Amino acid sequence: MMQPVAQAIDVNKRYGSTAALDAVTFAIAPGETHALVGRNGAGKSTLVSLLTGLQQPDSGTILFDGEPAPPYGDRAAWRSRVACVYQHSMIVPHFTVAENIFLNRYPRRRGGGIAWNQLRERARALMDEWHIGLDVEARASALSVEERQLIEIVRALSFGARFVILDEPTAHLESAAIARLFAHLRSLKDAGVTMLFISHHLQEVYDVCDTVTVLRDGKRICTSAVSTLGKDALIEAMTGETAEPVAQTATFDRKASPVVLDARDVRGGCVQGVSLALRTGELVGLAGIGGSGTDDIARAIAGLAPQMRGEITVDGRTVDPAVVRSAIEAGVGFVPRDRHEEGLVLGLSVAENATMTIDDLLGRFGFIESRKRDAVARELMTRLDIVASGAQQPVGELSGGNQQKTVLARALARRPKVLVLVHPTAGVDVKSKETLLQDVQRARESGTAVLIVSDEVEDLRPCDRVYVIFGGRIVAEIPAGWHENELVAQIEGVSA
Repeated sequence: MMQPVAQAIDVNKRYGSTAALDAVTFAIAPGETHALVGRNGAGKSTLVSLLTGLQQPDSGTILFDGEPAPPYGDRAAWRSRVACVYQHSMIVPHFTVAENIFLNRYPRRRGGGIAWNQLRERARALMDEWHIGLDVEARASALSVEERQLIEIVRALSFGARFVILDEPTAHLESAAIARLFAHLRSLKDAGVTMLFISHHLQEVYDVCDTVTVLRDGKRICTSAVSTLGKDALIEAMTGETAEPVAQTATFDRKASPVVLDARDVRGGCVQGVSLALRTGELVGLAGIGGSGTDDIARAIAGLAPQMRGEITVDGRTVDPAVVRSAIEAGVGFVPRDRHEEGLVLGLSVAENATMTIDDLLGRFGFIESRKRDAVARELMTRLDIVASGAQQPVGELSGGNQQKTVLARALARRPKVLVLVHPTAGVDVKSKETLLQDVQRARESGTAVLIVSDEVEDLRPCDRVYVIFGGRIVAEIPAGWHENELVAQIEGVSA
């Protein structure tokens, strides 16, 4: 029997009184794609840090191909055994593909200068070896998110490792890009690369993985062949609770509710004149593949799209697509796609992040009363069940799910008339996803109109109706009760 490519044997790791990993044992077989799943705080990140040599276990053993892990100070030895591609891009946008692949280790001429021709030749050889058709002289800034992911994978493999950890590789990809990435992953697997695949999207586990290990509260709950583990059983293993079907939203009475958001002839970039309307208390989806224009429409409603034009009103008050303050004052709450890039200031506290949109309500003459701010923040934390040591804890210390709840808290702090959410559950675990969507339901029940921009079926399932954007235009308006295949066909342009 072949030795596992990587193995953790009875590993333990504590941070103070918290057991991040509790006697975890698992192994990854050669050539398999092995999923690692669990709720935020389950121990996934800690296990990855041990497998990559960033931290040492308090006790237990890490093995590669049956041999002890390298010394913890020997980074080159670790890189030759394991590589990790993280959720947040490590690509330098203004560098070329070749420069990014060999970042900080460029081949040198005798005089000390960079051997540019050799650099490009080595990069092309790697692209050929792994069947990835990118121009090594192209600037990374001109590439799609999916293509940047491929650069990071090639860079990881260039160190000689044939075991790659993929940490949420699809978190910022649309469905079509995910399908292309998975095709590349299958090709890499066929070429002998072993992968540990970390994702909160359970369908991806079934689409691309052979085996799945579930962590919960720092413990390994189970390891199973994906083909023999049903989705309900997988969710139950992750949460410790029986999986329940998603409740369908009650039929929304449009005639009894006035229009609160009216967007007409919104255009700019790839968007070619989109008009849509939301009524008080209505939950509406906006679905489309990357480049369809969904994000641009959402940002225009939030006053974050200077390139956009059109007539947008909230309860009769005009929103300028290029002026954030006009949207906030009109009553728009906004949750952006990337909580780290646009949603949070990680060095500031939960209270400071949750109340950014209501600074003018927390004091006089430009001064914020910290007591008033903290009281508001605590009320929001209780309302959204944000788990933190207190309102003053730096938001960067929270789990991904609680960070996303903090972004939602900020959007709700001003009691918006319209709430716009762009991929609100990206990068959060199953349970946090469920509670986030429950928070959104409570907002709509209080009278807020909600627009969810997503191509995730579970995000869109509770919607009263879904607008589908393809090629910058609305190609369908689908009422509640749709079948998944119908929606996906429209999103992918099959019926457009």
